[in-house]
Amino acid sequence: MAGTHVEVECIAPSGSTRRTLRIEALIIAGWTGRDRAAMEAHIEELVALGVRRPAVTPTFYRAAAALVTTDEAIEVIGQDSSGEVEPVVVSGPEGLWVGVGSDHTDRKVETLGIALAKQLCPKPIAPMLWRLDDVAGHWDELVLRSHAVVDGMRRLYQEGPVSVMLDPRDLMRRCGGGAATLAPGTAMFCGTMAVQGEIAPAESFEIELEDPVLGRTIRHAYEIRTLPIVG
Repeated sequence: MAGTHVEVECIAPSGSTRRTLRIEALIIAGWTGRDRAAMEAHIEELVALGVRRPAVTPTFYRAAAALVTTDEAIEVIGQDSSGEVEPVVVSGPEGLWVGVGSDHTDRKVETLGIALAKQLCPKPIAPMLWRLDDVAGHWDELVLRSHAVVDGMRRLYQEGPVSVMLDPRDLMRRCGGGAATLAPGTAMFCGTMAVQGEIAPAESFEIELEDPVLGRTIRHAYEIRTLPIVG
């Protein structure tokens, strides 16, 4: 059966446990803005790059589960890809978990087709998850943040509250026909926010999900290794 396994640390009130989770399905939710102005800003960023406007929002793209990785380096073709920080919900054997990931995407191919572009790049996630129930009551207080390293310089790339996007339980209801859950073995990327400055490729990318209520943060960083385009 197609899919992948990821080694993660699952954090719950009872303590942390190392687990191997099997990912059998990957859903990438796009255009998930709760704040219509913020979502429009992100749409305009991509339109400026030649990406067509979505026909409906939100949109639920499918991609190969094997793209999900906790590795600290990924390989991509050419210089036209970039990351974007997103909450990630994973359905494991003991319920729903949330972490942070990067929907790394080929921006040049994105002008030809969003689903195709998303399929071309690995999807890094942090090797740490929180129980979704433990943050659901203060979900809107969580903060997403990313940094990009370009020409050796680290800069803030994205930052803002998750409240600018639809709650993941709302996304799961829309995607799953009314049930605020995911089938076991499913991972869902839950959308992103506008960048500070311009969308640009980077040498490495850092992502984080901060919970200021419980005083904790999930962080992950990965290097982008570009492969030459030949032929």
